[in-house]
Amino acid sequence: MDPITLLTVVVLAVFVGFEVVSKVTSKLHTPLMSGANAIHGIILVGAIIVAGQAGDPWLLTIALIAVILATANLVGGFVVTDRMLEMFGGRKPARPAAGAGEDGK
Repeated sequence: MDPITLLTVVVLAVFVGFEVVSKVTSKLHTPLMSGANAIHGIILVGAIIVAGQAGDPWLLTIALIAVILATANLVGGFVVTDRMLEMFGGRKPARPAAGAGEDGK
């Protein structure tokens, strides 16, 4: 693929991604994050494939940067999703004070 075409695809993907994410309300953010994580997994696989087929050193550098960013995005998405799901869990029971017996004395 021509380097100019690849750069055009990257710029358009960044623009479209920013526009789509900025329009999502906060109530829908958590449910959509799980679906986005699957998409980021596909992006990571694509970045690895591009890095494996890169012939030019600068193209390999850009592809490896894409792999690093896609990995960070994927891992960060799962971390955020996990933290958001913890918020929906029930409250944990309070532990008894240290040294207190069964009757609380």
